[in-house]
Amino acid sequence: MRSVMLAGTAVLALVASLSAQAAEVSKVIEAKGTVDKAWAALGDFCGIKDWHPAIANCVLSEKDGAKIRTLTTKDGGVLVEKMTQWDDAGHSYGYAILESPLPVANYVSTIAVKDAGGTVSITWSSTFDPKGASAEDASKVIAGIYDAGLGALKAKIEAP
Repeated sequence: MRSVMLAGTAVLALVASLSAQAAEVSKVIEAKGTVDKAWAALGDFCGIKDWHPAIANCVLSEKDGAKIRTLTTKDGGVLVEKMTQWDDAGHSYGYAILESPLPVANYVSTIAVKDAGGTVSITWSSTFDPKGASAEDASKVIAGIYDAGLGALKAKIEAP
């Protein structure tokens, strides 16, 4: 009985240490415009190439019935991402990173557009496990990507 309790305690300690490493990043911007204009600016799943300043190209493909986008950054990095959800009516989509040079593993993210009464609110959020970096450093990298993308998206939405 004592060995079962010790094994259970060890498993709980392991689970607690793993979950303590998980990180979350969420960024929100407000822009003057309508939900429809903001959703159109986000574009399709490969539309990120049209608004994120770090993305040079996006190639859409399909694997096992899932949409896959392969992003090439302006500095030559390659990210492979799988669409996990698309909600036109709810103005949101989700994706998971399959391969990337970023310091993250088990990365899942959502981008959502909401009416904010005369403006729109766009939220880009994710959860992930740091990989090869501290949670703080990995979070800073992801936050920087979101800040750059959301700033450019706001400018695109507010452009005449």
